Amino acid sequence: MTAQIFQPIAPRPAPIRTEGLVAWIRFNLFGDWMTALMTVVIGGALLYLIPQLLSWAIFRASWLPNFDACRVDGVGACWGVVTEKYRIILFGRYPYEEQWRPLLATLLMLGLLVASCTRAFWHAWLAMLWIVVLTLVFTLMYGNVLGLSKMETDRWGGLPLTILLSSLSMVMAFPIALAVALGRRSNLPAIRTFCAIYVELIRGVPLISVLFMASFMFPLFMPQGFTIDVLIRVLAGITLFAAAYMAEVIRGGLQAIPKGQIEAAATLGLSYWQTQGKIVLPQALAMVVPSIMNSFISTFKDTSLVTIVSLYELTGALSLALNSDSNWRPFKIEGYLFIAMIYFVFCFSMSRYSIWVEKQVNQGKQR
Repeated sequence: MTAQIFQPIAPRPAPIRTEGLVAWIRFNLFGDWMTALMTVVIGGALLYLIPQLLSWAIFRASWLPNFDACRVDGVGACWGVVTEKYRIILFGRYPYEEQWRPLLATLLMLGLLVASCTRAFWHAWLAMLWIVVLTLVFTLMYGNVLGLSKMETDRWGGLPLTILLSSLSMVMAFPIALAVALGRRSNLPAIRTFCAIYVELIRGVPLISVLFMASFMFPLFMPQGFTIDVLIRVLAGITLFAAAYMAEVIRGGLQAIPKGQIEAAATLGLSYWQTQGKIVLPQALAMVVPSIMNSFISTFKDTSLVTIVSLYELTGALSLALNSDSNWRPFKIEGYLFIAMIYFVFCFSMSRYSIWVEKQVNQGKQR
C-alpha cells in the first residue's frame, strides 16, 4: 500500500472586484482596446484644454465692473459684465428700487417647488400651500395692494418670469396631458378623435408659432375692448404645447400595461376609473418618469422663446442689458455663459430628482 502524499491545490487568483472606483474605471474606460484608445485620446485633449479654459475663465479673468479693464491685453474672461448687469439679467425691467419684490417672489417659488418635491410635504394640504404661495407671488409681483406700487406684467422679467412660466405651465400641463392620453385610448370615437386632433395639431407647429398666435392673433378674435393679459396668453400657449407632448409620453406608458391586468380588474368588478386610478396609471406613470422629466426640462428651456412677445426672461433680459449699453456688447459671451450656468443648475437638479423618483417608484422591482 503506497503512502498518500498530500498535494495542496494551487492558489487561485482573487476575483476581480466589480464595485468601487477602480472597477468602474476598468469597466467603463478600459473595457476593450477601442474604449481604452478613446479614453487616452479624450483624456489627452482634456488635459490640454482644461488648463487653458481655467486660465481664461478664472486666473486671467477680470471681475471688476469696468469695461476698460477688460480690454487690456492678456485679460481673459470679462465677468465684469455680470457684476455690472446682473440685476437687469435677473430681474429684467423691474424698477431698481422695487427689485426686492421679485427676489422675495422667486425665493417663495423655489421654496414651494422644493417642498413639492419632498416626501414629507406630500399631503392633501400641499394644494392649499400652492394656492397661498402663488397668491403671495402674484401680489408681490403685480402689487397695487397693501401699499405696493402697481407693476404691469410687461415689466416682469429675468429669473422670476422664467421660474413662474415654467413651473405653472408644468403643473397645469400634467392633468391636461393625463386627460388627453386617456382620451386617445377611449372607446368613444368622438373623444378619441378630438384628442388626436389636438395632439397632432399642436405637435405639427413649433412653439414659437403657438406663442405668436397667442400673443398677436388671438386678440384679433376677441370682442372690441376685451383683452387678456399677454402673460396669461403666453402661459396658456406654453401649457397647451407642453401638454400635447406629455400626453404622448403618458400614452406610451398606458399602452405598455398588459391587457390582462385590465381584464382581471374587470372580473373583480372594478369600474373604469377605479381600474385606471388603482392599477393602470400608477404603473404607467412609473414607467415614463424619465420621459416626463425630459418634458419638464424641455419646457423650462423653451420659456426663452417668450422674448418674441416682448417678455424678457433670462436670455431676453441679457439682450436688454447689452442693448442699453454698447460698452458691454463685446463681452456678451460671458453673459450667456452666466445664463447657461443658471439653466444647467436647474436642469441638472431636475434630472437628479428624476433619478431619485424613478428609484422610489421602482423599489418593488429591485432585487
